[in-house]
Amino acid sequence: MSDLGRKGLGEQAKEKATPDSQKSTLDQATESITGLGDKAASTAQPEGDKSATQKVGDSTRSGGDSAQAQGQGILGQAQETVGNAAQTVSDTLNTKK
Repeated sequence: MSDLGRKGLGEQAKEKATPDSQKSTLDQATESITGLGDKAASTAQPEGDKSATQKVGDSTRSGGDSAQAQGQGILGQAQETVGNAAQTVSDTLNTKK
């Protein structure tokens, strides 16, 4: 059971288990919006007012969000490295003309 205004763990698990390719655009948009609402509610709701299952769900999602942010950071660094290398090659070619 979920706290008022929060997604239940079962609903969250079902959303994660279903591949995006099997969801309609409307389903994906709805999940995104309700997910943002759930994150906002998680932040606003004091820890002492959360049910045990909601605490577990928030903790699990927080870990997933951190991993996703870290992955995006690594991707950004790789893109920057490739961009810098391309700029160096371009600069080298232009100075040799």
